[in-house]
Amino acid sequence: MATRVIDDHYLTLSCPDKPGIVHAVTGLLAQNNLNIVDLQQFSDPASQTFFMRVHFGYASDLSSLDPELAKLAQEMKMDYDVRRVDKKPKVLIMVSKIGHCLNDLLFRVKSGQLKIEVPLIVSNHPEFEELARNNGIAFHHLPVNKDTKTQQETQILDLIKEHGIDLVVLARYMQVLSPRLCTEMSGKIINIHHSFLPSFKGAKPYHQAYDRGVKIIGATAHFVTADLDEGPIIEQRISRVDHAMGPKELVEEGSNVESLVLASAVKWWSEKRVFLNGVKTVVFN
Repeated sequence: MATRVIDDHYLTLSCPDKPGIVHAVTGLLAQNNLNIVDLQQFSDPASQTFFMRVHFGYASDLSSLDPELAKLAQEMKMDYDVRRVDKKPKVLIMVSKIGHCLNDLLFRVKSGQLKIEVPLIVSNHPEFEELARNNGIAFHHLPVNKDTKTQQETQILDLIKEHGIDLVVLARYMQVLSPRLCTEMSGKIINIHHSFLPSFKGAKPYHQAYDRGVKIIGATAHFVTADLDEGPIIEQRISRVDHAMGPKELVEEGSNVESLVLASAVKWWSEKRVFLNGVKTVVFN
């Protein structure tokens, strides 16, 4: 039997931690005759912040809940959001010349594994225009160099506004974003990085890893900040390798891990499972 999502909603919130938050929120939902399908919560002792994600239903009309929720949020200094489960967020994917993450994301969208809408793909190279067209997605080739970076990023921001983009995904987009773009899209850009190879920088990290005989490779999906590759981490995974694997095999295995990690991060974000918590994240998965 298929899971019912019609008229289901996600309520996500964070606020200063104090007694009675769960009681207040669940009581409010009960008073409005709303059923709690799933609830996850976390109280962070370090930041003294409380986080909660509630999947509730079934309500086509939240007009009676909205003012009560707004009042509770004001009382508890609460940041909150309510979104229908069946509403697909709009995602802009950016890519350069390496396409395994892009291909994987598009397959997951097409097969229904990722419930997002991808209205456009942006690249600083033309290689994936046909792939975008075959998936019915608009492709924007926006070349960039140090002299045109400001103009190119202005074009990107214009496209974000024009299409109502909720999230930007850097699927091996091999350009450093400016502080301006990072600031304007703060908390709304996810990147994939081979962070389990921190000592190996440059164009061929897996070849360097091979030369040093590493035993573990991996990848990290994180939010993008102005500090290069230091944004809040969403997901990390590793794969064990050995002396018999050459650079080609390491690249292939690394590609598999990168695709899986990025897809997981985007999926969890699309399901309202990811919360920013200073330089870290809270992920209900």
